[in-house]
Amino acid sequence: MLETDWIWGFVGGLMIGTAGALYLLVNGRIMGASGILGGLVDGSGMRTWAERLAFLLGCALMPLPLIPIYREVDTHVTTNIAVLIAAGLMVGIGTRLANGCTSGHGVCGMSRLSMRGIVSTVFYILAGGLTVVVFRHMLGVI
Repeated sequence: MLETDWIWGFVGGLMIGTAGALYLLVNGRIMGASGILGGLVDGSGMRTWAERLAFLLGCALMPLPLIPIYREVDTHVTTNIAVLIAAGLMVGIGTRLANGCTSGHGVCGMSRLSMRGIVSTVFYILAGGLTVVVFRHMLGVI
């Protein structure tokens, strides 16, 4: 049997890239999920609150129409709530320190050949790999 999991990653990458290009074309701004959310949380994005909220609701609700197609999805997410909370906090702090997230720096920044986006992407990929080595292989937590 031919391994086809890579196809889903390819399709997902095309969808994120297309969404980023459309967001830039329509709004004239970079589609960075942490910046969109952060602007709502800290109040700096209140002028564009409706489009920010629509984007976030779309991200959260889009899986619902896919339920009939994909009844069961194995995400390999841990059931350890403490690990999930710690991971969320580390991602949140990291995106604030880096002034962006994977969608902003990795997809939109690198596609525009932004040095800041390229450097940020290299560092968060290295940090993610180091995190897996430590927490999965050394500590056995995840």
